[in-house]
Amino acid sequence: MMTNRTVSSIAAALIIAALVVRGALVATGSFYWDDLILIGRASTMPILSWDYLGHSHDGHFMPAAFLVAGLSTVIAPVNWVVPAITLIVGQAIASVAVWRMIRIIAPRAGAAGLAALTFYLFTPMTVPAFTWWAAGLNTLPMQAAMAWIVGDAVLACRSDADAAQRRRIVVRSSIVFVVALAFFEKSLFVLPVALVAATLSIAFEDHPISPLATAVSRARGLWGALAAIFGVWLIVFFSVSDATAGVHSAAQTARLVWRSVNRAIVPSLVGGPWEWDRWNPSPPMGFASWWMILAGWLVIAAVAIWALLRKRGAAAILILAAAYAVLAQVPVMWNRSSGNTALELAQTMRYLPDTALVFAAALALLIAAPARVRAVPADDENPRGGRHAKPAEPAAPATGLVAVVVLIGLAVASASVSLAGFGNSWRDNPTGDYLDTAKRSLAAGTDHPMFDQALPLEILLPVAYPNNQISHTFGRLRQRPDFGSSTDRLQVLDTSGQLVAGAVTPRRAIAEGRGSCARPELSAPARLALDGPLIRWRWTIALSYCANRAGEVEFWLDEGSRVKATVQPGLHVIYVQLDGQGSAVNVAPLTAGLALHTGAGRVGEVVEARFLGE
Repeated sequence: MMTNRTVSSIAAALIIAALVVRGALVATGSFYWDDLILIGRASTMPILSWDYLGHSHDGHFMPAAFLVAGLSTVIAPVNWVVPAITLIVGQAIASVAVWRMIRIIAPRAGAAGLAALTFYLFTPMTVPAFTWWAAGLNTLPMQAAMAWIVGDAVLACRSDADAAQRRRIVVRSSIVFVVALAFFEKSLFVLPVALVAATLSIAFEDHPISPLATAVSRARGLWGALAAIFGVWLIVFFSVSDATAGVHSAAQTARLVWRSVNRAIVPSLVGGPWEWDRWNPSPPMGFASWWMILAGWLVIAAVAIWALLRKRGAAAILILAAAYAVLAQVPVMWNRSSGNTALELAQTMRYLPDTALVFAAALALLIAAPARVRAVPADDENPRGGRHAKPAEPAAPATGLVAVVVLIGLAVASASVSLAGFGNSWRDNPTGDYLDTAKRSLAAGTDHPMFDQALPLEILLPVAYPNNQISHTFGRLRQRPDFGSSTDRLQVLDTSGQLVAGAVTPRRAIAEGRGSCARPELSAPARLALDGPLIRWRWTIALSYCANRAGEVEFWLDEGSRVKATVQPGLHVIYVQLDGQGSAVNVAPLTAGLALHTGAGRVGEVVEARFLGE
């Protein structure tokens, strides 16, 4: 039989091994989608302002996550190292908290407790949200807080806990709860999970009242503090969040939840899915084979039968764990339940880390539950031939240990196949290469201002505007060109991130002025007629000119904003971006004595010069 020290050593080794595996995943990963939105907001706003911290991001209220993202962006803009470290540190804290929870719930679990820990550490349910920085900033603090507060709640509800210990628990759990909520509003689920776990942990003690009433009475300070925080945070969340906005469908929600259960949660119980696919720019989706789904249901049946036959109170633990797995999916799937939502969303598995933790807690509760008694034939102590109750005899310790080790080995092996498949799919992401190339290109092109432009579609879609603009993504870089509305050299980033020559499409033309470089005709506000009207849009002007001196000129369309630009003496080309509409470009020299001769020009949109053969 393993000693506590041996069990702790094995647990530490398992946690370290899991962190090494996850470290390899993040080391070969990079930013993705929402990560760039976090970076974009941190690059264009003061990171300590409420406009930044209190923003409702896709329905989420997450000021602490925004703060971490902001600090990371300020310290090392568009650098994956700092986000990767935050993910590893967050996972380490969560893993240690889960092991603490298991040890508190089932202090004499031994190898069985290690099985619960191994499930949490290696199940594919916890991986997709870990590798995605924006998701990890939400879910890792929630996992750590849920495990910690469940452990504290169990301690507070034990009969041997004294008043001083309960006061310490109230203070530290309240702090942990607030921190977790600041990262992710779904951490509200921590309170009911902790109450249920604490109640189940004392269900078989002798109580003058019900176990629930006993749990509430013994830890009333804890529940009062957590409930107060819960209520205040709920009010704050609904006052700032737009989570209920949009079109929703109850039928689509039900389909998404069932898809999540049947094709994500169930196969994960046997280490699946093994196959992952990605349709960029979507995240990887797991596609479990039919036999893996069947195997997962068989595991559920086997665990349920074993628990119901051998453990008292197993039905309540199993039902409540299953209920959490289903009900915890409902809010997020409701928010994603428009008619255009693909059911494959549920197979990304990024909404399941807390479910994996609840399953680990349920395993610990089953392990700690007393054995069910069974009737055995009479013996010499019962000469009348009656029957009496006797605890069910456990299997021999050596046999049980071997079985647990074998099961752990099989689960880790299967999960390793899944992790390898997920890692390959996750690396099929053009974002990292694009960002690295763009940073080098921008650092080498600091001499000339450049126009803002959208990131490539495979990096971030226009629905993320304005955070899909390069001025947002690269705004905090120290070595980059200035982003402005005028430039004397048109450059753009191509789809690989290289800085290349740009050109303006010939949507409308500007005729050459009647003067010459020797006799510039434009020394006062003038109207340069176009060969056709422009609708309201952001247009780019490419205009050649001769100036008699350096100075400042103002440009505007008939209806639109005005832009000031600097011209140089001699023959040059200037590019100006204007918002508006009209049939002419208006030009006004602002510097005293400045005169211009304007050559032929064009108005259109910026593209790579190679597309126009230039």
